[in-house]
Amino acid sequence: MSHTRPLQVVILAAGQGTRMRSGLPKVLHPIAGKAMARHVIAAAASLNAQKTVVVVGHGASVVESALADTGVHFALQSSQLGTGHAVQMALPALQPLPKDGQVLILYGDVPLTQTVTLKALLQAAGDGVGLVTQHLDNPTGYGRIVRDGAGNVVCNVEEKDATEAQRKISEVNTGILCLPARHLADWLGALSNNNAQAEYYLTDLLGMAVQAGVPVHTVSPGHDWEVAGVNSKAQLAGLERAWQQHQAEQLMVDGVRLADPARIDIRGILTCGRDVSIDVGCVFEGQVTLGEGVHIGPYCVLRDVSVKAGARIDAYSHLDQAVVGPDAVVGPYARLRPGSTLGAGAHVGNFVELKNTQLGAESKANHLAYIGDATVGERVNIGAGTITCNYDGANKHRTTIEDDAFIGSDTQLVAPVTVGRGATLGAGTTLTKDAPPEALTVSRAKQLSLTGWQRPVKQHKSDKK
Repeated sequence: MSHTRPLQVVILAAGQGTRMRSGLPKVLHPIAGKAMARHVIAAAASLNAQKTVVVVGHGASVVESALADTGVHFALQSSQLGTGHAVQMALPALQPLPKDGQVLILYGDVPLTQTVTLKALLQAAGDGVGLVTQHLDNPTGYGRIVRDGAGNVVCNVEEKDATEAQRKISEVNTGILCLPARHLADWLGALSNNNAQAEYYLTDLLGMAVQAGVPVHTVSPGHDWEVAGVNSKAQLAGLERAWQQHQAEQLMVDGVRLADPARIDIRGILTCGRDVSIDVGCVFEGQVTLGEGVHIGPYCVLRDVSVKAGARIDAYSHLDQAVVGPDAVVGPYARLRPGSTLGAGAHVGNFVELKNTQLGAESKANHLAYIGDATVGERVNIGAGTITCNYDGANKHRTTIEDDAFIGSDTQLVAPVTVGRGATLGAGTTLTKDAPPEALTVSRAKQLSLTGWQRPVKQHKSDKK
């Protein structure tokens, strides 16, 4: 049965994060290419939550500004008096609470909980309470889940309040909790801070639920990293690697060949066709799509890029908001800037930069060129050292090179200018007027040879005295 109850989500993000040793609020530190809090907000959105409330505290204005475009609501916890107190601060923003609704509690520093786990939690909770728990070989530092002889949850005990016997329990509370909306206000109002930390524990609601005869159901995550929190830079780096390893394993299951699954970073969504191969050290950001048979060489960076079937991206190439056509070749050491597209079989070679340029099918710019704000036809050859002079200091202008043109080496095309179909530009030409089709255009100084000229001789220091 699918989850259909009205859902509201509270994300706790008020902590200072002192162990991060950073001026940036903890929940804004990035993992897999975006702030931790954004991962959690995206998880809430995947559940079709009616409202998501982020509880802020330390660095509240910075967090609110950074998340302003997400559509969430904010609640301020000016004094951090525990998780129960944080949800109390969110309660006014949750109103009105549907009687049959659920309230899901998530954490801004637990960024990678998967949608499938959260859906299982909501389903298991039903009209009762749901809790994500996990079994740990070393549960030190975590609250323990206490069950009765029949296996029913009795309560959660924080480690500092636990007895010696309770500390031996391996099942721990992750804090991710689903509560029935109809009881939330009453239970929050009954919380006490009579404990070792003098805080209002949200998990005390478990005992209240048991006393009220409301069933408590538990689910476990599919992966331990789903419920891992971040309190330091070391934990952040460890969680990043765990997530990257998971993504690498999924790619290989889908048929992608990775030269080394420990040396890939996916900071967004990477979609691959069959028989894709990816060498070491590559970074994929935003939305990247690789067609069938695409090969990505070592240490490439691709951001919001589509690479069509059979294309090859050679080592150390950087592509940003570009489209690479089928069977095209890019690199090594090439750069495609936003707005660049390559036609089928096109070549962009070493130390060539394209910006806002359309390079037609089978056209080539193989060496040391800058082609910006240009429309290049098919089967065009662009020689080494060619530059489109597209900026006059105030405005950008466009260059058009029609099909089958040949651009000689060390040529400057001063835009706006058009090179006609089949035209040839001699090496060293500075083109300031349109070049007619099927003709040779040359613009260079007359060559002179001066006989009797002698190269200057370097003077020694002794000759200068």
